[in-house]
Amino acid sequence: MLGIMRKYKQSILIKLVFGIIVLSFIGTIFLVWGRGDKGTAPSDYAARVNGQKISIEEYTKTYYRLRSVYEQLYGRSLTPEMEKQMGIKKMAIESLIDNALIAKEADKMGIKPSMDEVSNAIAAIPAFQKDGAFNFEQYQQTLKANRLTTSEFEEGQLQELKIKKARQKIKDKAAVSDDEALQAYKKQHDKVDLAYVSFSPAELKGSIKLTEQELTAYLQGHQDQFKTPEEVSLSYCLVEPAKVAAKVTVTDEEAQTYYQKNIDRYQSKGEILPFAEVKDRAKADALRAKASKAAYEMAADAINKNLKTADIKAVAASVGAKVEETALFTLPAPPAALATEADVVKRAFALKQGELGGPVETPKGIYILKVKERKAAAVPPLAQIKAQVEARAVDDKAKELAKKKAEEALTLLAKADSGLKTQETTPFGYSAKGEIPKIGTSDEIM
Repeated sequence: MLGIMRKYKQSILIKLVFGIIVLSFIGTIFLVWGRGDKGTAPSDYAARVNGQKISIEEYTKTYYRLRSVYEQLYGRSLTPEMEKQMGIKKMAIESLIDNALIAKEADKMGIKPSMDEVSNAIAAIPAFQKDGAFNFEQYQQTLKANRLTTSEFEEGQLQELKIKKARQKIKDKAAVSDDEALQAYKKQHDKVDLAYVSFSPAELKGSIKLTEQELTAYLQGHQDQFKTPEEVSLSYCLVEPAKVAAKVTVTDEEAQTYYQKNIDRYQSKGEILPFAEVKDRAKADALRAKASKAAYEMAADAINKNLKTADIKAVAASVGAKVEETALFTLPAPPAALATEADVVKRAFALKQGELGGPVETPKGIYILKVKERKAAAVPPLAQIKAQVEARAVDDKAKELAKKKAEEALTLLAKADSGLKTQETTPFGYSAKGEIPKIGTSDEIM
């Protein structure tokens, strides 16, 4: 079976089957991995869904399970490029988020599987059967091998049944009438041939002349289109964790804790590397993380001590950094030194003039900011932007005239002899992209 699937793996049908098989593995993820979110540190999670945390451990195990499924289906190890193309990491987190959302909805629906249903579902799992029947001893041994208690596993199965029931209930409500089916059939198989007239705003622009009064009125009615963007100038300093690292040490226990919390970083060819093999690397990573935390705390302390005076020079001196200055800049066009620091720029525009801000952590380090000057957005006088205002006003007027001519033509086309010269498309069917012969792409016309 796997050989046939591998041979025809580019087939759309086989890809669909792959998807169904993978989803079935997601559905039974509790069998292999358990709940995954027990014993997780409060800040150690991959996603938060309506207040419920999806742990890094749960995500990591789901990811490896999915990858293993695809490797079995394809009969080979997956390269990083193949993984990226398939979107396995995205599929793993989305499946967990999807299940969390459906479980929440199941609670709202009042869906609660009985213990008999849970017991029957567990008894039907082949891994717990011997000679075709459920074997309690084998059940306990399998759970023990996977480091699961019976209560954890049964809770996981209850959640899985709840999700399945909610999905089925939603599917049962999705009914399609005969009329809807007929309309869908017609949409896919009918063809039309259009006769049409069109009026181009571009062809009408040459005949439009606007007075000074009309331009002034247009500017007043469209001020947001002509406002100059808000600008700020900054004084800032950067605390570099690398300089703090010299004062920080990491024990073997701290390195091992870091390794366990970030275990997905330490793998080779799909296998998790043991701590002993990556101890030095994990220790260096843990040192960088600890130095970053120390730098952040030092920056926060310096800001708090100088918050009232907003003396950034005193802040910089206390953290051993240098004060840098920028000219006025806009949010879309920051200075070169901050071009890659989106979080820093965003925070700058949230501060008041003369206010200290931060700490803002980026890959470069920890930033402390002070807004030197803030220039509000404003609409320049007409004399300064007349050409720009006139160009937009003429565009809008041309569109208005073209629409008016089209409305007049519509009235004439209702008559037997309209006198209008029409064009025709060739016969065409429905296109999801809105592609129409001779006209081009238009969802609205389609």
